[in-house]
Amino acid sequence: MEGIGGGLTALAFWGFVASVVVAGIWSDIRKREAQHETMRRMIESGQPIDQALMDKLSGGDQHVDRDLKIAGLIILFIAPGLAGFGWFVSLLSEKWLFPMLGIAALTAFVGVGLLVASKFAERSYREAEASTANRTLAP
Repeated sequence: MEGIGGGLTALAFWGFVASVVVAGIWSDIRKREAQHETMRRMIESGQPIDQALMDKLSGGDQHVDRDLKIAGLIILFIAPGLAGFGWFVSLLSEKWLFPMLGIAALTAFVGVGLLVASKFAERSYREAEASTANRTLAP
């Protein structure tokens, strides 16, 4: 009977993960449809649509570098917490110290990777802005 309970638990967990993913995708689709409907109604009513409004409605003013930096910092600060948690758990059972330290190190590497990715994204934004400025200034 223990095998069935474990299997049902795993099925419930992965079912939950799948439902969260599907709900996120569905939410994004609904947001996009609402944005398109807003733009369509503005065009039908004859209202002028400038580039700033178009970017605001389509979400074009988002900066991935800022999001990556925030996520990287949050994850980087979780790593020492996991290491401390591993130390506290190791007071009860010593075999848990090194696995928890490994998980903390992996978390720290993910955080550092996100910070590095934010620097690359920031650099690409700066290069794109510079190339746009050069095209605008060129005759």
